[in-house]
Amino acid sequence: MRAVNILQLGIKELRSLRRDPIMVGLIVWSFSFSVYVSATAMPETLNRASIAIVDEDRSPLSQRIVDAFYPPYFIRPPLIARAQMDDGMDAGQFTFALDIPPGFQRDMLAGRSPALQLNVDATRMSQAFTGSGYIQSIVTGEINDFAQNHRASTQPPVDLALRVRFNPSLNQSWFGAVIQVINSITMLSIVLTGAALIREREHGTIEHLLVMPVTPFEIMTSKVWAMALVVLVSCAFALAVVVQGVLRIPIEGSLPLFLAGTALNLFATASIGIFMGTITRSMPQFGLLLMLVLMPLQMLSGGSTPRESMPEFIQTVMLAAPTTHFVMLAQAILYRGAGLSVVWPQFVYLAMIGGVFFGIALARFRKTIGLMA
Repeated sequence: MRAVNILQLGIKELRSLRRDPIMVGLIVWSFSFSVYVSATAMPETLNRASIAIVDEDRSPLSQRIVDAFYPPYFIRPPLIARAQMDDGMDAGQFTFALDIPPGFQRDMLAGRSPALQLNVDATRMSQAFTGSGYIQSIVTGEINDFAQNHRASTQPPVDLALRVRFNPSLNQSWFGAVIQVINSITMLSIVLTGAALIREREHGTIEHLLVMPVTPFEIMTSKVWAMALVVLVSCAFALAVVVQGVLRIPIEGSLPLFLAGTALNLFATASIGIFMGTITRSMPQFGLLLMLVLMPLQMLSGGSTPRESMPEFIQTVMLAAPTTHFVMLAQAILYRGAGLSVVWPQFVYLAMIGGVFFGIALARFRKTIGLMA
């Protein structure tokens, strides 16, 4: 009868969720539009940056530099006079202004090391930081190519053979889409389970459960499996339809293996949501507590920043978080095509951490139910 109770209570949770348009809308947004926006609007990616060029040299080399700026990284640069440069940047007409001085080609061929001036509007921080490096690389490459046509080319002593794996085009949208799916899994598993418990308290249906022949274990387990199932199905939809279908991002590894690891992660994060739901009395309180818990789980798990760049103390503490092992598992499977022989330690850690969090949440839930009784 315990399995039947868990099944029926879980179905009740699914029906309650279906009647909550706010939560349904959050699920749809998180696993569709949010993934698409995160993939196509990565702030680190330079896209159609505005640049103007002051060509005072009017030489073949300066023309090569002008022609080197084209979409998608830059818009076609207009040629302006030097007197227009400051006014144009003050008015926000362009982010970069490159000044090529007179006699630039002549001085370069004579070995005088002439200087170019690059003015940057740093109020557009993401483009300013990334674009400066792009411009320096483009200008340097054009100058080197031009110089080799007028001087004896020298063979470098070492030839660096570059091999890019897993993302050969260095497309940052591949990274953004998958990371957003991972973050949505963590957020919604906590929100849905915590909201399900608070919804019972706000609607007064928790008292109905107390007089029924069900145990706190059955009530909590039903909420965990029901909300985890919703997130798991939504995750599969996001990867199959949005990531692979709409965005055309390849998935290297096995989706069933990833979903199995996702189920273990949901076991832990849903338990965290239940625990948070027992120590808060309303959704506003739950939302405030969620910010304190969710931000460290997402920012320090290794999804946005490599764990190796964090302080050793943070790396050690975050080993107790399920998201750390889930990010390692997800990146290994989805990016690098790893199999179970590679990611089995993360499966073990997630199962252990999930068991600990489930036990803690169950103890707190029993205490809360006892006080209400």
